Amino acid sequence: MKVIIVGAGEVGFNIASHLAFEDKNVVVIDNDPDAIRRVSDNLDVQVISGSGSNPLILAEAGLKQAEIIAAVTDSDETNLVACLVADIISPATKKLARIRDDGYDKFHDTFREHAPHIDTIINPEIEVVKTIDKLMTIPGAVDVVEFADGLVKFVGIYLDPLTKLDGVRLADISAKTGQQAPLIAAIVRNEELIIPGGKDRLQAGDLVYFISEADKLLKALLVFDKQIKTVERVLIVGGGRIGLRLASLLEEKAVYTKIVEKDARRCTELAEKLNKAIVLQGDGSDQELLREENIQDMDVVVTLTNDEETNIIASLLTKRMGAKNTITRIDKLSYFPLMSMIGLEQVVSTRHSAINTILQHIRRGKVLSAISIKDEQAEVMEAVALETSDIVGKPLKRISLPKGVLVTSIIRKNEVIVPTGESVIEPEDRIVIFASRKAIPKIEKILAVKLEYF
Repeated sequence: MKVIIVGAGEVGFNIASHLAFEDKNVVVIDNDPDAIRRVSDNLDVQVISGSGSNPLILAEAGLKQAEIIAAVTDSDETNLVACLVADIISPATKKLARIRDDGYDKFHDTFREHAPHIDTIINPEIEVVKTIDKLMTIPGAVDVVEFADGLVKFVGIYLDPLTKLDGVRLADISAKTGQQAPLIAAIVRNEELIIPGGKDRLQAGDLVYFISEADKLLKALLVFDKQIKTVERVLIVGGGRIGLRLASLLEEKAVYTKIVEKDARRCTELAEKLNKAIVLQGDGSDQELLREENIQDMDVVVTLTNDEETNIIASLLTKRMGAKNTITRIDKLSYFPLMSMIGLEQVVSTRHSAINTILQHIRRGKVLSAISIKDEQAEVMEAVALETSDIVGKPLKRISLPKGVLVTSIIRKNEVIVPTGESVIEPEDRIVIFASRKAIPKIEKILAVKLEYF
């Protein structure tokens, strides 16, 4: 597979890194010589210095031979023009554009349906607000992903220091808790991903990823001493586009919301666009302001400024002053491994959201979604099993899948099946697969050649 990436910033670099690891044929285009040098020095991909909207540059990159072009620069206009020019030159190439400005929200379908068209508009800000909304209800969850139209939940949570599951084997969880244990797909311990068996033991502080049917999520969380909580009061630090989107969503849900923004002019804009949320001009890391606003009464504080350091400081401060929970926006992906070490477990990133959205379109065949988890150490994919697939029609125990791959769910006509070795996948079933990063190239190769649905 050949993929052209327009934009060598954080998103472009990480997508290129992900695909280079899987031995994809990747070309990265950017005007910035420093950004191009960073890619060239660190990744085994082709680089071209120039504008990704220039037809000559796109021709030099081999656009007509590319299956996908992903325009992910920081400029919406550049991304749109790059995809529109690409559609004129090579209509068969799938085009993905990263678009963030809310002025384009109503025109996503227009771009997809009319020639020259763009196959997929990626708005990471919309996706990150959806992620925040899911994280708010589960304290300590680092990932909450929905599959099969919400029927299946994939959740990552930290075990508390005094958890009753410390030292308990996975096979003994149900006996220990008196609850039916969900399927645990992975454990992250000391930043290392483990795909466990029944004899493996849990430890306090582990990051545990499990699969649950939506209607059984509450019981699954109780196994880990967690519970879904109603969020009634939220403080948002940062009134940019994401802050406004989140405040608008919370207004719709009748959640009491305050939003703190430094810029006086932006405060006026926010007050005009929001109906019920209280807009405060000030610094979200100002202890006096936080004290006056009764920070200890807030269920969640969400820090969404464009400055990672400000978000980190504000989250740590509000947590120390009594806020029940914090969600922190971090766009430098290199910061992610450090967050849990300083006590910030719930972290979101627009760049990570963009990468996940792009991944589902890069995977071969009928993949409905693909989510990268825990510093890209693994992926969870939802796909449709086609009639021609070798995975159809025989028990899972007789299918030779690569090490590090686990079929976690089978969805058949709105029924969720937690598979065993005896389970048989039927044509048109939707399946959720967990795969370690090392296994992804192998499973893609196997499925592309033999199963033809990835």
